[in-house]
Amino acid sequence: MKIAAIADIHGNVDALDAVLADIERHQPDLIVNLGDSFSSPLLAGETAERLMPLDLPTVRGNHDRALVDRPFEAMGDWEQPAYRQLSDEHLQWVRDMPAALVVANDVYLCHATPASDQVMWTETLLETGQFTLRPLAEIEAEAEGVNYPLMLCGHSHIARSVWLSDGRLIVNPGSVGCPGFSYFLPFDHKLETATPFAAYATIEKTERGWQPSFHQVPYDTRRSVALARESGMKDWESALSTGWV
Repeated sequence: MKIAAIADIHGNVDALDAVLADIERHQPDLIVNLGDSFSSPLLAGETAERLMPLDLPTVRGNHDRALVDRPFEAMGDWEQPAYRQLSDEHLQWVRDMPAALVVANDVYLCHATPASDQVMWTETLLETGQFTLRPLAEIEAEAEGVNYPLMLCGHSHIARSVWLSDGRLIVNPGSVGCPGFSYFLPFDHKLETATPFAAYATIEKTERGWQPSFHQVPYDTRRSVALARESGMKDWESALSTGWV
């Protein structure tokens, strides 16, 4: 059994197309989407049109939820441009997405953690504005009661695997479409992956258990960079160009 995991597309349909093309060479049995597919200054509508016919097992992320659980005036600057591009059909699809899902009998999917779509499962944010690995005890506490050998999550945009003391495995594939950003809550911070590439993971079931492989895919970023520039979001423009903010 081989699974390809994608997450945090954030309306970057060009990155999505590059990743889907690269996934084909691995011939996975299943592709799963771990949420936050649309919110950005990019191409939410095109992304929805690309994803919907694929009918991938998909969970709802915090940015997806923010498109459907509040009035437009209360949406953030990532959500408002995406909302303008999404049709009623797209938005109903988002409403219907589950917060968590089990596929292939023993693979658990969520966006961030089982209990929250906003808490990073394997990272924490320091007051210096830097991201670091959470202590294992905290990671395992988030996994309590989730009795599946493989658990897939997104949200942090940081590609990582964490082996728990009981042999369960958590895998975050990284972000397809957003390699960096800056934000002001709970204090000023930024995420930088240091490349502009689109990220995803494949996870294969072997005699030794689930084995993750991480992939970075170069693609033509010019259209996405131009859209970010037009929006005035300089962190997006820089991240899409270089992976730095």
